Amino acid sequence: MSTVSVFCCLRRCLDGIKYQSNIPSGPRENPIHLDTAFMGYEVVIVKGGFRTCGAGAVLGNAPLVQSKSYFEVKVQQGGTWSVGLATRQTDLSLTQGGMDEYSWALCDDHTIRHNKEDLYKIKVAKDDGDTEGIQKLQEGDIIGVSYDHIQLKFFVNGKEVDYAVTSVKGTVYPALYVDDGAILDIVLDNFNFSPPSGFEKIMLEQSLL
Repeated sequence: MSTVSVFCCLRRCLDGIKYQSNIPSGPRENPIHLDTAFMGYEVVIVKGGFRTCGAGAVLGNAPLVQSKSYFEVKVQQGGTWSVGLATRQTDLSLTQGGMDEYSWALCDDHTIRHNKEDLYKIKVAKDDGDTEGIQKLQEGDIIGVSYDHIQLKFFVNGKEVDYAVTSVKGTVYPALYVDDGAILDIVLDNFNFSPPSGFEKIMLEQSLL
């Protein structure tokens, strides 16, 4: 990615964020966010650690250790992107998830991938009024991710994708992949859609003790 491309990406990422000289006190900020220690060299993280753009992958700073975890990702701007889970052994220079043995992801082309294998292709509803399937992925969509250490499931705007990934192994973290102008926001609480029954926001490990 060129210097000009990085600048343009950063400008789009910062769009709508206003500087405040006096920040009022309020509820304690969520300690979980995107991790600058585990991101690709060409990845940009802004908005307090909740927005990413550039080219590459970034992980969350907390693993999914509780029995039932849930988080969301908003497609703030389209491009090439993937959302899912990965271990810290994954290649963070990759711009698409599921392209190594350490990542499992739903990609913008409606495909769920792992280890370079297409596990499932989401049926997309037709434009002729046929409501079967899920609407084509686009800007503004909310991708939900649930994981219970047995199944990884995805949701698109609250609608469950009819496929569960059962090959997830190891200690995994939220994983976001971006390229070609994509901007993703991770949502870790105050969800847009209700999590599946029994699932909750990601919690830090010490909070579970």
